[in-house]
Amino acid sequence: MLKTEAPSSLHANLDQYSTIALVNALIDDQRNAVAAARDMSRQLADAVDAAVPRIRAGGRLIYVGAGTSGRLGVLDSVELYPTFSWPGERAIGLIAGGSQAMFEAVEGAEDSIEQGGADIRGVAARPNDVVLLIAASGGTPYVMGALNAARKAGALTIGFANNVDAPVTSQADIGITLDTGSEVISGSTRLKAGTAQKIALNTFSSALMVRLNKVYGNLMVDLKATNAKLLRRALNLTMLATGADEAAARAALQSCDFHVKVAIVILRRKIGAEEAQALLAALDGSVRAALLAPQAK
Repeated sequence: MLKTEAPSSLHANLDQYSTIALVNALIDDQRNAVAAARDMSRQLADAVDAAVPRIRAGGRLIYVGAGTSGRLGVLDSVELYPTFSWPGERAIGLIAGGSQAMFEAVEGAEDSIEQGGADIRGVAARPNDVVLLIAASGGTPYVMGALNAARKAGALTIGFANNVDAPVTSQADIGITLDTGSEVISGSTRLKAGTAQKIALNTFSSALMVRLNKVYGNLMVDLKATNAKLLRRALNLTMLATGADEAAARAALQSCDFHVKVAIVILRRKIGAEEAQALLAALDGSVRAALLAPQAK
């Protein structure tokens, strides 16, 4: 029996707990998700380092999973645009059963190894792509089919599983084993197994975006200001990074379509928007490098 499917020896009488004891048991068990992810920090760092050159060369992030794992992959992919201005066409979420499976269970979809391969071929995976394959069990047929197709395409494959010695981790280029053990509610991997997957995916994609110069210090300076909340956040970030008052920060942002990193360079270097954009483009989008570059004569 897979560890994720085994009954927990700690909570055999869960249905008899008081409500507060029940809630505490469910919360306390989540601590194991953090520990499982922390145990994989070296492998996650290796995955980031392996992904950076491929992504810099134009590769895409392709997330693959079924059920909860698939939904977590899609979630990570769609959040990259507003957070880091990462193009939607370069963060693709594939879930067994298609988009319908985001909102309701599509029975049997995860059992098709052929569909997993077909979906990877459908997005024309190529060598610079990074394919993240997520399966709590570690052997979901849909995910394994995608893994086989991704390897044939020459893509970098990163496998995530919650059971040791799982096929998806042993056969991927880099394996991330999130050993969360049995669940408080037996077999419900939407609990701490899913939490560990969320932590690992968040960590991987966020660290990758830092390495791609989407962050200055610890400020998300490449966000896409698509609503009132994010417009205000862009203004606050610009003020924090430059010490400018609100009027100056707003003027700089308006001159560059509310692109925070450009506004920072405008204000700190006292140059125009076009010059700031050109400087950042020449320095791979690095705000720090742009601020340290010699002034043009």
